[in-house]
Amino acid sequence: MNDQKVKIEVYGADVICASCVNAPSSKDTYEWLDAAISRKYPDQPFTIDYIDIEGPVEDPEQAEIAEQVRNDEFFYPLVRIGNEVVGEGYIRLKPVFLELEKHGFSAAAE
Repeated sequence: MNDQKVKIEVYGADVICASCVNAPSSKDTYEWLDAAISRKYPDQPFTIDYIDIEGPVEDPEQAEIAEQVRNDEFFYPLVRIGNEVVGEGYIRLKPVFLELEKHGFSAAAE
């Protein structure tokens, strides 16, 4: 089991990305990921933060990523684990789970 808290960031905005037709909203993606990760990896420490790219962002590194999303360098929602971008636009669970497993997460017994 992983004892170190993994940091997950979901960058997004209230308006759904124009390139992401029929995709869930950024906030929906954030809530969905939180629930899916908690279910697959119970009792394994992580934090998940939602960063609104349209609002003020205090952390300089997060502000830089938010600026890149606003400048269309990335689609949103954008998901980062540690310093690794694991998805943008239409988010899929498999790359998220693979990255978490690189950080020592192991799935709960079915």
